[in-house]
Amino acid sequence: MQGVEGLKVVLEERIQSIAFNRPPAELYHPITYTLHSKGKRIRPILMLIACQMFSEKFDEAIDPAIGFEVFHNFTLLHDDIMDNAPVRRGMPTVHEKWNANTAILSGDAMMIEAYRFVCKTPAKHLGPILELFSDTALAVCEGQMFDMQFETRNEVSESDYMEMIRLKTAVLLAASLKSGAIIGGASDADAERLYSFGINLGLAFQLKDDWLDTFGNKQEFGKKIGGDIVENKKTFLLIKALERANENEKKELISWLQKKEFVETEKIASVKRIFEVLTIDKLTQKKVEEYSEKAFEQLKEVQLPKDKKVILESIGHELLGRIK
Repeated sequence: MQGVEGLKVVLEERIQSIAFNRPPAELYHPITYTLHSKGKRIRPILMLIACQMFSEKFDEAIDPAIGFEVFHNFTLLHDDIMDNAPVRRGMPTVHEKWNANTAILSGDAMMIEAYRFVCKTPAKHLGPILELFSDTALAVCEGQMFDMQFETRNEVSESDYMEMIRLKTAVLLAASLKSGAIIGGASDADAERLYSFGINLGLAFQLKDDWLDTFGNKQEFGKKIGGDIVENKKTFLLIKALERANENEKKELISWLQKKEFVETEKIASVKRIFEVLTIDKLTQKKVEEYSEKAFEQLKEVQLPKDKKVILESIGHELLGRIK
């Protein structure tokens, strides 16, 4: 049974070997730039691990795993344009290095390439995997639209937000795990348990990401700190702060949300201070723990010996910064 590092080596070699030798170079260079950046490869690794839990032939999952990774990276190109993000993984974003039109078109090409790789799934599993991939890709688009809508909505509830991140983030992790399980020959029940594990892990992961955007550091996060605050993102942190704030704190928060011109560092520092006063940092960390526990409860229910599940349990803890 391959360990995580062994799977990463196999996967990375395949990704780095992907070559786009057709013109126009301006379309394909941004794709190569993106795929060769220092991504964590979380989704394809999860697919290979899930497959390997039920079958030693994890190689049958490599091409669809790459497809899921290419799709994930495609979404980042477009997300970065919508968020006006200057940095991704410590590198200039594609629209900054080239331009927005190039990023849009290269992203479109990546979506097509993603389907090409997913279509290399073994024939006996191709139907359900393609259906799952398509449903997931559409859900991610729905989640992104909700995220955009939240920016101009005055009221966003915690349940609204959790549904948005389920669609935007968690479903792709869950589908990666379920696809790997299906290709590996898992029962329908176990494939669904891994899907549920992925949903809860994804929710915890996104909440941790929200926390890092305000309370992390640039080296750890790989992006500019405070970007969500600058862009008025209705994150879990802001939603709970607006719920908990007294009259003066709420007035200050709303004032920052409404300002069209401001000094970014001043806005980030002021909003962060309110978050700290309201202990939103600790509340968010507690929520991460809640969804993390739900995830690992689902993993325990998978009908396999414990030694087959330990690798997935370990990477789950690592993703959430809870290595045990």
